[in-house]
Amino acid sequence: MIDDILSEARQKMKSTLSVFEHDLQGMRSGRASPSLVERLRVEYYGQETELRQLATISTPEPMQILIRPYDKGAVKSIEKAIRASDLSINPQTDGDAIRLNMPPLTRERRQDLVKLLNKRIEEGRITIRNIRRSCNDDIRDFEKEKMISEDDAKRGQEEIQKVTDKFIGDIEEMGKQKEKEILEV
Repeated sequence: MIDDILSEARQKMKSTLSVFEHDLQGMRSGRASPSLVERLRVEYYGQETELRQLATISTPEPMQILIRPYDKGAVKSIEKAIRASDLSINPQTDGDAIRLNMPPLTRERRQDLVKLLNKRIEEGRITIRNIRRSCNDDIRDFEKEKMISEDDAKRGQEEIQKVTDKFIGDIEEMGKQKEKEILEV
């Protein structure tokens, strides 16, 4: 029973970590990256669709993203979605391709990104702790129902704490790496 709870905790924490990692990829650092725009939601024939499903996205130059829609009719919708996003980049269209020239990051913008990064790190920690609390509640319930002994419950809670510490450490390490990347001039 405790093994099941631990397994479920690891699985949920892993998925939290992968969501966090994907969030970090979408945060802008000193160079252009397709991950900045690939999850951008575009209104396409009345449906919200991710940009990566509508176009090929590449970086022909370090500070430029090139978007080539599969359907030329989607160009206007993609432009509109980029303008409406929080990227604060003006798309330039040449025929059937859209170019995004990334302006260099100012010191203020970098500091804002670090603040946003720290907020995301804290959200990740909170999510991991909520998973821990839920698992500990399950263990206490099993103990109350006499399905496991007090010693097993204590051992299970200690194991869950170890897993929690590991995943929070992973989130903090990834955050440090991203902060270093953002502050790099």
